[in-house]
Amino acid sequence: MKVLVINSGSSSIKYRLFDMTDKTLMARGIIERIGISGSKLTHYREGGAEYRSGVEYRSEQEISDHGAAIGLIFAALTDAGHGAVKRAGEIDIIGHRVVHGGEIFSQPVLVDNIVKENIRQLAGLAPLHNPANLLGIEACERLIPGIRQVAVFDTAFHHTIPRRAYMYGIPYRYYEKYGIRKYGFHGTSHRYVSRRAAEMLGRPLKELKMISCHLGSGASITAVHGGCSVDTSMGFTPLEGVVMGTRSGDLDPAIVTFLMEKENLSPEEISGILNHRSGVFGLSGISSDFRDLDKAAADGNDMARLAMEVFVYRVRKYIGAYAAQLNGLDGLIFTAGLGENSPGIRSEICHGLDFLGISIDPEKNAIRGRETDISAPDSRVRILVIPTNEELMIADETLRALN
Repeated sequence: MKVLVINSGSSSIKYRLFDMTDKTLMARGIIERIGISGSKLTHYREGGAEYRSGVEYRSEQEISDHGAAIGLIFAALTDAGHGAVKRAGEIDIIGHRVVHGGEIFSQPVLVDNIVKENIRQLAGLAPLHNPANLLGIEACERLIPGIRQVAVFDTAFHHTIPRRAYMYGIPYRYYEKYGIRKYGFHGTSHRYVSRRAAEMLGRPLKELKMISCHLGSGASITAVHGGCSVDTSMGFTPLEGVVMGTRSGDLDPAIVTFLMEKENLSPEEISGILNHRSGVFGLSGISSDFRDLDKAAADGNDMARLAMEVFVYRVRKYIGAYAAQLNGLDGLIFTAGLGENSPGIRSEICHGLDFLGISIDPEKNAIRGRETDISAPDSRVRILVIPTNEELMIADETLRALN
């Protein structure tokens, strides 16, 4: 069974082709700057029984829209020189990442007209993502009429969060009228790493209490009990939670109206500040990239050091809160760009959590981008670094939808 995974953004599309017989990655790639000058495709064939591994192909050309981009993807996948299949008909099913499923979708679903309309209606909750996700679905429909497609929702994993955790302390009528509640994001990543953690620990997932830290430019912490999300740091939007690259994370809501009044800001302007000019970028005034901050801090920049300290403090606070909600902890997981590749950040987050039984081994921790256990011998909680694989999880969920 060959599954093509499509992740459509507003101006980019990432893709992966898997042979799910043995979960082999056959090809991967990205199209960037759709509808913008300087569009380009980067395609990489991983190999397989009939093909030589490691063939890379790049193309720079104007790509006007998502339909044209999807057409280029299929052309690359079926090319005689760098393709991974002989014809598009060899692809059995397409799985699409869709960011927001609201309260409607708690599972992956086969796409039909009703599903598409629901995705369109939910665009109000994810205006930057859902419309782009839908464009990818509709482009595939036009190019390969009749092919089965599945929508896999980022928010679905968090449908098991209880009401006491997802409700906000505002008049209930706003939940009834507008659906204002915590939804959570990065669900596909948290689902993947929690399952992989159970395999690494050699224990049934249903027995485990774990905290998953997806740390990148966007960051979220999730409490996972028995394989189910029971709380997560992101909320109604991805703005809630820990301080991130450019997002503010948690703050007193009165700050929003205070700044709007004092700075004469429109709703769009305050949203831009909180989403794109805050976080460690806003605090440091330097960068949203932790590598830049780490270098600046080493050179004596106090604001870079402060931004990193604020980030670490917020992550550590969520870990403590979720350990209390779980009433114990078996595993602490680090994943995503920063979680997988920053030994220093992992070490600082774990520092001071020894009362929870969290103890990191400095030598084991000196790794980047590799799956491993970095727990000290006396650590009661296993500390795991697990590179996320959202695309493989989407492929798995796509097949699950058939059942």
